[in-house]
Amino acid sequence: YFRIDLPEKVYRDYNAVCPFTIPVPQYAEVELFKDRMSADSCWFNLYFPKYKARLHCTYLSAHGRLDELVSDAYEFAAKHEMMASGMKRTLLEDSNRDVYGIIYDIEGEAASNLQFFLTDSINHFLRASLYFSNAPNPDSIAPVLEYLRADVFHLVESLHWREASETIQ
Repeated sequence: YFRIDLPEKVYRDYNAVCPFTIPVPQYAEVELFKDRMSADSCWFNLYFPKYKARLHCTYLSAHGRLDELVSDAYEFAAKHEMMASGMKRTLLEDSNRDVYGIIYDIEGEAASNLQFFLTDSINHFLRASLYFSNAPNPDSIAPVLEYLRADVFHLVESLHWREASETIQ
């Protein structure tokens, strides 16, 4: 039988050039898009080479445009819902860390089965979507999707916002 070896969960803190810190699995690589970096935006991927998967991440300053950013996140998830057999939304609210958002679990043959957005409701907005570099066959990717879903939930539960003055260059 086909077997997928899933390594033990080990994380390292990634002090992004963006104003946050996240845990990154040891088996993932960070791909920065330096040409997409600015004072109010940051684009990067968490690449899982063994599973041919990428978590596409976009950070944007939320100053004065939070409604627009949240609306865009809803629209991105809704585009995948058309090919899905269902969508589960998990609301996130952690007032101790000022982290709020939604995780979208998209079931079925959608191109992206897992998306989320996080915000502090004032300054920060982070959106991410998980994509596999193969056809979206739910049965084939199910074990790896569940494995990577745990990494995404760990990231969401551990994200720490930093002020611009704390950003690491």
